Amino acid sequence: MTMLFYRFEQQWISPEDKQQWDKVNFIIFLNHTSLFEPLFLRLAPFSFLWRIASDLLVPGADITMARPIIGKIYRILIPGCIPITRKKDDSWDHFLSHVDNEKVNAILPEGRMKRRGGLDKTGQPMSIRGGVVDILQRLDKGEILFVYSGGLHHIQAPGDKFPRLFKTIKVNLELIDLPTYKQQFSSDSVEFKKQVLTDISQRLSTYIPQ
Repeated sequence: MTMLFYRFEQQWISPEDKQQWDKVNFIIFLNHTSLFEPLFLRLAPFSFLWRIASDLLVPGADITMARPIIGKIYRILIPGCIPITRKKDDSWDHFLSHVDNEKVNAILPEGRMKRRGGLDKTGQPMSIRGGVVDILQRLDKGEILFVYSGGLHHIQAPGDKFPRLFKTIKVNLELIDLPTYKQQFSSDSVEFKKQVLTDISQRLSTYIPQ
């Protein structure tokens, strides 16, 4: 159905290697702009879609998951979506306890949606949060898939009631060996976190399609 309503412009930053999809166990999705981002699943090979149907693990905002319509859609499309809160409670640790090398772990590391003006809903600048590092530190093999979204405000921005059809969706993709990616950073945990967050922030500003 996605193919009927939307056209995708897809480019690879790294060489495209369809065999590497089987090794992907960490998806980092950048430029979070809409609740309709599951549309990007259309880009994955069928074998990968079949795998994530049972192995995908992703944190989801509890307020989103509690919505009567969109929450139900998310629970159907992404059964491995674990609700987390923005409070200082144990919901994040509960999510991390499920992270392992054999799952397809995923995160939207900005942690909140960008509004049309480029800020979050409280008027603060967007930034990469530390949760992506927490997941990365628990993985030691596999491939990272970076998904650089061109944004979906033209389809459905926060606050819009209905999505717009027959639009073009732009995305860049990059596959990176996970152990190799980790090895380029400091072995000190504090410096490791700083360096990873800096790297992902630079990727966000560099590889998002225009």
